[in-house]
Amino acid sequence: MATSDLTSGREVHITVPIDSAGERLDKFLGASSDLDISRSRAQKLITEKLVTVNGLVVAGKYKLSDGEAIVVTLPPARSSDIVGEDIQLDIIYEDDYLAVVNKPAGMVTHPAVGNYSGTLVNALIHHFGHLSQHSGTDRPGIVHRLDKNTSGLLVVARDDQTAVTLQKAIQSREIKRTYLAVIWGHFKEESGTIELPIGRSMKDRTRMSVGGAAEREAITHYRVLDSFRSYQLVEVTLGTGRTHQIRVHFSHLGHSPLGDPDYGGREKHLKSLFGPERPLAKRLLSLIPRQVLHAIRLEFVHPVDGRELRFEAPVPGDFQAVLDLLNAEGR
Repeated sequence: MATSDLTSGREVHITVPIDSAGERLDKFLGASSDLDISRSRAQKLITEKLVTVNGLVVAGKYKLSDGEAIVVTLPPARSSDIVGEDIQLDIIYEDDYLAVVNKPAGMVTHPAVGNYSGTLVNALIHHFGHLSQHSGTDRPGIVHRLDKNTSGLLVVARDDQTAVTLQKAIQSREIKRTYLAVIWGHFKEESGTIELPIGRSMKDRTRMSVGGAAEREAITHYRVLDSFRSYQLVEVTLGTGRTHQIRVHFSHLGHSPLGDPDYGGREKHLKSLFGPERPLAKRLLSLIPRQVLHAIRLEFVHPVDGRELRFEAPVPGDFQAVLDLLNAEGR
């Protein structure tokens, strides 16, 4: 998938994978993690002739073939739709080309359906004024994202050339993104690599799953840092950056991040615990309403001056409270 910033909108290129051959175009687009839109929204784009297959405008019921090239033009949000808001930012680093920001849990990265204000982008526009438009006027400055309830570091582009260079570095895996997570249960190995494709869930399009619709390669590396009776603290680095990747991979293996409300990290695991472990689990969950997942480190080469940059953001208070309780009573 590739994107380009056009005056008519953000253009998304998708190649049909072999396992989607025979699927209707509108259904395929509605499940695509590249677009993150509903099937009805996909149908509207098709009707408005903003979707082509191999350069031709086709109907929503068109049956796809392996390897076909789909181009979707997403109309940009009007600039007036995204306004700067005076929201406190934890800026770790900034220069004329980029910024590194420590996003708090609970903040959406950029405006989207249901979240048009209070986002990181609203705060960035207020602080910086102008940001790169390369990823579209609906997500100025954004090079990569963090889930709403995942805290930690993001790099933001202030001009288009910087955005292009940073996105290429992410695609070529030259930007190292490291996370910390507390998971339920224990991995059998102290370190490892998870290579399982991820796509849109067939049961709930707001979630992703291993082997979902329009699945794409997903690679997650992990290393156990500490073990408790029923939990582990793990360090995670991304080989790819799919939506909800860490949460989906860990959940699929039965090790959901503690507290994850969407991928089995709360009541589901609580019910499966041996009786004596439940009181501690309930106390841990009371400390944090979200997944215990934090983007702790970013390492990359500055796209302009070539410096090797490395940034860290300590875990926030709710994450630390979980670690303190585990160290005190979870051994």
